[in-house]
Amino acid sequence: MRRWFALAVAALTVVQLAVGAFSGLQQYDGKGFGYRLLAYPVLMAVPPLLWAWRHRGDAPPWGAVALVWSPFLLDVTGNTLDLFDAVVWWDDLMHFISWGLLCGGLGLLLVPHLRPAWLQVLLVTGLGSLLAIGWELGEWWTFIRRGTELDGAYQDTLGDEALGTLGALLAGLGLAGWTGRQR
Repeated sequence: MRRWFALAVAALTVVQLAVGAFSGLQQYDGKGFGYRLLAYPVLMAVPPLLWAWRHRGDAPPWGAVALVWSPFLLDVTGNTLDLFDAVVWWDDLMHFISWGLLCGGLGLLLVPHLRPAWLQVLLVTGLGSLLAIGWELGEWWTFIRRGTELDGAYQDTLGDEALGTLGALLAGLGLAGWTGRQR
């Protein structure tokens, strides 16, 4: 069941990416969907491929993979529904939630048995912060530096990085609590 759910998340993401890249609809203008169509499937393939390489013969934990993939689906769905432009706070909410989901899934894949628990929190939060910085650099490169959002980009970037880090912190705390109960 988890495998099919994860694959449905991937399929819905890729279909919406293709619509965004090729439809010419206004809500996708200036959002770098051509880059996303290339980057998102590659980024989504990394966790199961690394799992297959490190754990030969074992199926990946599809629930964790689905958590990692879900922010990509949330992002493209938010753009498809034009929520990033129509709802002022949507971008902030997505950075917080997406980083929580992403880092929760990565934590389950990378450090579920790491002790002490505070080290899980530190590593998941640090990884989330680094990924938030990398994401913001990617946004700047693909559509902010030549787009219409340049005037407020600095403030938005700092807020997005902070919200992503807070989402990762929440994921780290959740992981530490969950793995503590599993022992």
